[in-house]
Amino acid sequence: MLELVGFDGDDTLWQSQDFYDAAQAEFERIVGAYVDLADVRVHDRLLAIESGNIHVFGYGAKGMTLSMIEAAFDITGGLISSGDLHRLVGIGKEVLAHPVELLPGIREAVEAVAANYRIVLITKGDLIHQQAKVKRSNLGDLFQRIEIVSEKDPAAYSRVLSEFGASPRDFVMVGNSLRSDIAPVVELGGWGIYMPYHSTWSLETDPHFAIDNPRVIQVGSADSIPAAVAQLDELATSGAGQPPTHSG
Repeated sequence: MLELVGFDGDDTLWQSQDFYDAAQAEFERIVGAYVDLADVRVHDRLLAIESGNIHVFGYGAKGMTLSMIEAAFDITGGLISSGDLHRLVGIGKEVLAHPVELLPGIREAVEAVAANYRIVLITKGDLIHQQAKVKRSNLGDLFQRIEIVSEKDPAAYSRVLSEFGASPRDFVMVGNSLRSDIAPVVELGGWGIYMPYHSTWSLETDPHFAIDNPRVIQVGSADSIPAAVAQLDELATSGAGQPPTHSG
């Protein structure tokens, strides 16, 4: 039976990617004053630089800002002005200061799950920024533990489960990212509740993971989460069965 339920933070509990999308749009507008956006494939080049910098800067707005500065200098051949570079810094600060807006029904869903299971918040990114978002969300007190990790991979989940004294087969993770929230947990033998967000960073997708995996339920809204947890609990207890897609 399930003993522990994990929740992702960004775009599962509260909005996040929208602010990064707006930052990228502004980045392209600034760089577009120097180059032909179509010819230089600005989006792809920024994504490649961000991907290469993750192991140095980590995830989050600060790493994004440094990558935008590097990409802007590279794409414009060093022609970008100091004033526009300063504007890129300002974009990063705006993302760091954005308000925390909970997804519809998520508080009620977390409270309902917490009434029957131990719950843990597992999020990744910049420590200070993530701590601030947890505080502004007013959800922190619902969780037995807040885990802010540099990467969500099998090793990170194994550590969290070990510290809770829980087995992967007794754990379900709720999140919007197949790459970070679902695939590594299923790889360990756990369960996943996939709640797609309307916008997902390209580096958080996982084209090799099939969402019709029998250990995963897909939901369309937060109010479907408690029922999905209960359904997976039945499957975990029985040790058999294939969960159908759960829509809501």
